[in-house]
Parts: sequence; structure tokens; C-alpha cells
Amino acid sequence: MIVQRRAVSAVLAAAALLLTAGCSSGDGDPSDTGGSASPGTTTAQSSPSGPGAEETPPAKGSVKVLRTVTTGLASPWGLAPLPGGDLLVSSRDDATITRVSEKNGGKTELGEVPGVSASGEGGLLGIALSPDYASDHMIYAYYTSASDNRIVRMLYDEKKPAGEQLGAPDTVFRGIPKGVIHNGGRIAFGPDKMLYAGTGESGDTGLSQDKDSLGGKILRMTPDGEPAPGNPFPDSPVYSYGHRNVQGLAWDGKQRLFASEFGQDTWDELNAIKPGDNYGWPEAEGEGGGSGFHDPVTQWSTDEASPSGIAYAAGSVWMAGLRGERLWRIPLKGTETSADPQAFLEGEYGRLRTVAPAGGDKLWLVTSNTDGRGDAKGGDDRILELEVS
Repeated sequence: MIVQRRAVSAVLAAAALLLTAGCSSGDGDPSDTGGSASPGTTTAQSSPSGPGAEETPPAKGSVKVLRTVTTGLASPWGLAPLPGGDLLVSSRDDATITRVSEKNGGKTELGEVPGVSASGEGGLLGIALSPDYASDHMIYAYYTSASDNRIVRMLYDEKKPAGEQLGAPDTVFRGIPKGVIHNGGRIAFGPDKMLYAGTGESGDTGLSQDKDSLGGKILRMTPDGEPAPGNPFPDSPVYSYGHRNVQGLAWDGKQRLFASEFGQDTWDELNAIKPGDNYGWPEAEGEGGGSGFHDPVTQWSTDEASPSGIAYAAGSVWMAGLRGERLWRIPLKGTETSADPQAFLEGEYGRLRTVAPAGGDKLWLVTSNTDGRGDAKGGDDRILELEVS
């Protein structure tokens, strides 16, 4: 278990900063109603050169909604597909994890995660299955407690009665700064079977450039919460820094890591992550930040995106937009865009929170209209199955 090595700003300080700091509004200011790597590490690489070096997707793609899998979800946030096809979804505000039948949309509550303190943007956030789930049946969860953001793992016992299927949480990582805003929350196991976590700076912008702080970072650790072998900074879980509020993590077919994050008032970003690199916040927002900062792959105005989850499929990164209320397709060649990003489903389902691979050219998409910032236009929250190209 890793303990943060320096004190972070208290929640009250973050709340005070909220009065003066802007935010990419989809999941930022609560007053806004719109809204060198060692073997085993994953790294962003330059676009390959030479004929046929890397296949490029078509400039224009498509999205077809195949069906609504289920409706009636409450503040859904994280999504974890189970072996066999069913889906686990976390409720940010209710602190519960629910199993959704992929076949008929039926819902079974596994149980409530104890210790969650849901407030503002905090609560039960990302979830992920252990890389050894077939044998250990462990679910990992990132949540906001009374004192910090932390990662726990819990045994999932399907043989127990509904509501009692989650074992007691084992804390594997703690000390991530918490705040009313910018709690990060996305977790995922990479192709290297290491656990990655996107964190926020909790409203204290100074944390992002401080490599001794866990705020405003992408973290990489072993499944037991130790700094992963090959990390860029000695004995540290920090993998990249200078982030504002990382909300999405995904790997392409070449094991390159991409991350989405909120900007402040001007630019939201999709970044290609290189271990040890500085992504600029708060000194830079969007492209052209200057020497020493890693520019984003692409950027959007904050009213078009407020990005949340991302997934890779059909040669593109797909990014869910909260305030933007649309699904973005970002076609890639290497770590650069091969064509302009393309928007789909604009305004059709309201705020979009999470997108996850469903195999081949299909995706799962989770809406976010019951998070306190949605409206009647979006209706209740649901999971959709999409076919994309």
C-alpha cells in the first residue's frame, strides 16, 4: 500500500479555489449547468514512417445504435465488461455496483461499497476487473473517502444473495487528493497487467507540476499498489504529470496509451501518454504550451467536449462528451490524428460518461443524465450498444 509522501491541500482549500478557478464545464464548476520506458511499460511513440508502416482508418466513420441494453441507472460512472458478456456498472452517488445482463438488460445489485463519501464530483468512480479475474474474482474500484481518493479491491462472489456479493474492500492505494471537483477516477489494467489510474488536482493547480504529489497525474502500479517496475521516477507510482483532471484511459492496437482530460475555459484534450512527460497544466492548456510540455493529440473547445471515458476501436479513439453531449471519433495514425475528429449522437442521449470496447467494431456507451447536471432532454441513464467504423 502506498501512502502519499506529502500533505495535499484540504478539501476546504479546493472549495475556495472553486470560486476563482474556471473548469471544463461538463464535470467541473458545480455552478455550471452546461457543464524512457522499460520492458512491460506502454508508451506513446512517434508515427511510423514508410509505406504500409501502419494502417490508417478512413477519414470518415459511422456510428449505428444497435440497441438499448438497459435503462433506469442512477449516476452511472464506471463500466467493466465481465467474461461472458454481462456488464458491471458503478453508481457514483449510491456507491453500489450493479450487474447488467447483456442479453435482456436485467439488473442485479452486487452490493454497496463501504467508506464512499459521495459529494460534488466525488463518489464511487471507476471500476476494473483484476487481470487474473478468472481465478481471483477481484473487482478494483476507485472512490472518494472522507479523507482522500483511494483504490480498493473486493472479492465478487456470485453465489451469495443479491446485495451481499461484494467482499470487504482491501485498500491497495490511498492518499490521492480529494476535492469538490477534479477527483479523476478512471482506472484500467494495461496490456502489461499493471494498474493505471487517472487523478485530478482537486482544484489545487499547484499539485499537477509537483512530482511528489499524486494529484494531476497518471499513476502506474502493480495490482498490489506498489510502484510498477520501469516507472520513470524512482520508487514512485507517477507515470506522467502536468494533468488537470484525467477522465479516460485507453490503449490502441500497438499498446500505446491515450488519455482524455478536462481543460479549464478554453481547450479539452486527448493526449498520447509517454512515461515521465509533462502535459503542461497549469502552465499550458491545449496546444502550443512551449518547450518541455507535451502537446495534445487534438483539442476541443470546452462546450464541445468536457471529455470523459475513451475506448479504442476500428482504428480510432472514441471519446464520450459530457457537456458536449456527443461521441467523438478521433482517427489515428500512430499518435497523430489521420483526419479531423468527427462527432456523432450530438444531443440525442444527453451527457455521455463512459465508453468501453465490446469486441470487434462494437462499443458500450453509458449516459450521465442523473449526475446532477443533466436535464429532461437526456432522460434517465442507460447503456447502449453501438456498431462503429
